[in-house]
Amino acid sequence: MISAKIEAIEILKSLPDNCTWEDIQYHLYVREKVEKGLKDIENGKIVSHEKVEKEVNEWLKFSGQNQH
Repeated sequence: MISAKIEAIEILKSLPDNCTWEDIQYHLYVREKVEKGLKDIENGKIVSHEKVEKEVNEWLKFSGQNQH
């Protein structure tokens, strides 16, 4: 497994020379979230599309925003 530091360096190398601090923070943040998501998948921490759809429809119905 590649260390976070090495991955961060690779991300920095891939960015243009004129990138901003916000660009750097954004790319590091996204990478962190992707890694977390992949780890969650490996650990079975997932929710099916159908379950999410059902929960969203319930929230919309509760808030009076469901147009179906």
